[in-house]
Order: sequence, then C-alpha cells, then structure tokens
Amino acid sequence: MTDDAGLTHGTRVPLASIEPPIALGPLDGRYRAAVAPLVDHLSEAALNRERVHVEVEWLIHLAAHRVLPGAPTLAAEEVAYLRGVVATFGAAEIAELGTIEKVTVHDVKAVEYFLKERLAAAPRALGPDTVLPGVGELVHFGCTSEDINNLSYALMVQGAVRHVWLPAARALVTQVAGLAREHRAVPLLARTHGQPATPTTLGKELAVLAHRLGRQLRRIEAAEYLGKLNGATGTYGAHVVAVPGADWQGVSRTFVEHLGLTWNPLTTQIESHDWQAELYSDVARFNRILHNLATDVWTYISMGVFVQIPVEGATGSSTMPHKVNPIRFENAEANLELSCALLDSLASTLVTSRLQRDLTDSTTQRNIGPAFGHSLLAIDNVRRGLGALAVDHELLARDLDANWEVLGEPVQSAMRAASVAGVTGMENPYERLKELTRGKRLTADDMRGFVAGLGLPDDVATRLAELTPASYTGLAAELVDHLDLLDRPDHRDRSDHRDR
Repeated sequence: MTDDAGLTHGTRVPLASIEPPIALGPLDGRYRAAVAPLVDHLSEAALNRERVHVEVEWLIHLAAHRVLPGAPTLAAEEVAYLRGVVATFGAAEIAELGTIEKVTVHDVKAVEYFLKERLAAAPRALGPDTVLPGVGELVHFGCTSEDINNLSYALMVQGAVRHVWLPAARALVTQVAGLAREHRAVPLLARTHGQPATPTTLGKELAVLAHRLGRQLRRIEAAEYLGKLNGATGTYGAHVVAVPGADWQGVSRTFVEHLGLTWNPLTTQIESHDWQAELYSDVARFNRILHNLATDVWTYISMGVFVQIPVEGATGSSTMPHKVNPIRFENAEANLELSCALLDSLASTLVTSRLQRDLTDSTTQRNIGPAFGHSLLAIDNVRRGLGALAVDHELLARDLDANWEVLGEPVQSAMRAASVAGVTGMENPYERLKELTRGKRLTADDMRGFVAGLGLPDDVATRLAELTPASYTGLAAELVDHLDLLDRPDHRDRSDHRDR
C-alpha cells in the first residue's frame, strides 16, 4: 500500500497483532508504573470484581435478613465460600467472564451467570449438604443492571480516592508545606504583573499553595459516595409484587450502608451521579491549583530562584548539553489539563439522563480511570520535581538589592501615618514617592537620602533608614505558621464546615 507521499506501508508488521498487546494510551504504556495502583480500583477488571462483590453481598443480605420466605439460612462456611469468590477473582475469572459475555452480550448478565456457576460448583468445595446450589435465584433478585453498576462504581471510586489518590495528594501537600516551613524566612522579591513588588518570603508563597491544596483535600476527604438498589425505575415495583410483606426500603438502605455507602432513596433507574459530579469538580479544582504551583515553580526555575539538581546520566536537550529542563513540571501541566478535561466532561455529562434512563453514563464512567490516572501521574511528577530543587540564595539577595524602589510603599505609608499624627511637611506622600521611583532603579543611597530629607520623627526616620528590601517582608515568615494551625483537628473540623 502506498500513500499520497509515495511511502510504502504494506510490509510493516501490524503492531496491533503483537502479543502481549501494545498499549494504545500512555497511561497503560509509558507511564504504567506511576498509575498502576489505580488498576486495582478503576479498570474494567476491577468493575467486574466489584459487580461480583455486590451480587454476592446482596445474596448474603437477602438470606441473612430472611427477606424471601422459604430462602435457606447460609452457614458461616457458605458465606465464606461466596466471599472467597470475590477474594480470589483474578486472571482466570476475568477470562471466564469474557467468554460468558460473548454469549450474553451483556456484562452484568455475564456476572450473574458466572456467580450461578460458582453456586452450582459449591458441593465440590463444601460437601453435598450445602444449600448454595438451591439459592441461584437469589442472585440478582429484583435488580436491574444499574442497581449493581451504581454500587460497583461507587465502591471503585471510593477505593481509588481513599487508598490511592488521596494518599498521593496528601504526600504532595505535606512536601509543599515542608518546603514552606524550610524557607519560611527566605526573603524573595515578589512580582505582581511580572514586575518587582513588595518583598515576601519564599516560604510564605509556598505556604499559600499548600493551604489552597489542603483546603481542596478536606473537601475531597468529606465526599459522599451514594448508592441505590430499587429496581428498574426506582419504584421497587418487582420487589413489592414478588414479596409484598418485606420492608424493601429498609432492606435497600441497610444493604447500601452495609457496603459503606450513603443510601440514595430517590432515583430513576440510575443513581443520579450528582455525588460523582461534586467529587470530580473538587478533584479538578485541586488539579488546577496544582497546575498553578507547577507554572509558578517553572517560572521560578526560569528566573534562577530554584536550581534543578541534575540527574546523573540524564539528557536535557538532544543538541544543547548544558540544559536541565523543568520537564517534571511541564509533564505535570499537560497531565493536569488532560485530567481536568476528563473530570469536567464526567461532571457535566453524568448529571443528565433522559427521562428514567439512557446509556450515556455507561461509556462515560469507563473513563474515570484515565481521569484519575492523569492526575496521579501529575502528582508524581510534581513530587519528583520538587525533590530535585535547590534555592539560589545569592541570586535572591542580588535581586532584592537591585530593587530599592520597592521601599517606596513603606516610605509613603510612614509619611501618611506621620501626617495623621500631625507632622508637617508630609503632603502628597504617594505622589512624591511615585515621582521618585516609578520606572526607575534606585540605590540604597538614593532611598536613604530621600528619607533623610523628609523631616520625619527620629524614630520613624531611623526605622526607615534601617529598612532594606530583604528585611521588608512584613509578617510573611509568621504567616507560614498557619499551616500548623490548619493541621489541627479542631481547626479542620471548623474549616470543613465553613467550606461546605
């Protein structure tokens, strides 16, 4: 085969035929190691394992609460056998489910048949007296597929957030907070609109980012994971007709809560997914704040504030051997943008379903894994990037000493205060400092000479004469200590309430 450019492709080995399969996307290829922990929670295999888990627990719940007249009570070893089906779910079971689904062309029905086969096989493991072969019709009793799916996804997302994403995000915030404390008193020339501005400290600026990220973490930690089990249109219609004497709302509520989820009493065929939209919006906001951190650190690197520690053997440029590129932060930027795009799409799509049900959520939810994967990869890159930075203290000192004009602000403020106190000769302080400093570079002598000629009270004049750009940082260092206060449980409780 020849394309328009005259290149022949017919002799190439088709990469799609290579075994094991080559990953189509980078999360399952180049970046697999960084995101692998999410596979246990947000993969297709994890979805099927959770479906089996929910079906097993529903069967156990129905039997334990004697919901259906005539249903046998399960012995402890029978309950253990059923839960063992979930615990041992692995490669062979994944393949078996795939084979069944080729016949059913329905993923949840395949899970139902898979579990019924395990019930039929129980005598070989438990002996001929087991009741499990006779309870096959308790599997998926009264359930629509979405009863199983919504609970499975809630458990998957809950597990991924609590056991993978949150620990990584907390470690990142702890790292940023640690850097803030380390550099709490290191003077830094601030730049507003990219121009020299009132000095701050490097630690205070990092503390701002740690505080912002931590606030989002508290929202995510407080997330609710909702679930429902109420039938084809959320009415318990089949349940009531089959067993009219049961308290089906109570059975549903206790089952959902038994799974560790919050019961949603009012739904259509689907659980409305509003909790997912809330969670994904919070994670996306965390991503965007982290993106801000990545771009700020990138800028500080370009200015020389941070120096990157070279990795032995690494190449920064294929042609410029001197370069140490800030690739960790650039990689993070890109992955955060991809994650936010997916999370935004999930949050906006999942809250809408036509009438009682459409299937747009089915395909959409299969992309939850990549959404968290790109975020987790970005967190990993930022952590690695931050761990390879050093501060150029000499550059910071030179930068501050080259910008004495930033003291125009405190001088004119002191003049205003003196004027209010009745000192004469303090007219038009802002305008006079503007004329002295705007668009100009001043030396220490220039600024001190101006102050000396103002006629300020001796204590004020002495205070201003001793002031330097490096010492003009206000309460910046002390403000970093708010990070310690925010970590206190009593403060976290109050701030969680306010945030919500």
